[in-house]
Amino acid sequence: MADVNDWLTTSEAAWLSGYHPERIRELVREEIIKSRKFGPVWQVSRKSLMKYLKESRMSGDRRRGPKSKQDLNQKNQLD
Repeated sequence: MADVNDWLTTSEAAWLSGYHPERIRELVREEIIKSRKFGPVWQVSRKSLMKYLKESRMSGDRRRGPKSKQDLNQKNQLD
């Protein structure tokens, strides 16, 4: 039986990964990360998300990767 800690809400997945919640939803729709609907809430597999993050870091392609705090601070200074 799956442990409750094996599943994250999209908001929790966004916080953990550094991605925007909409990007998490895109990954779910594209079936890149595993998910399930539990009542009205979509949940993301923690294991699947962590695997995706590891693979994306190893690829070196940061175009759609999570934003670091430094990136966000620089963007806010420009606004």
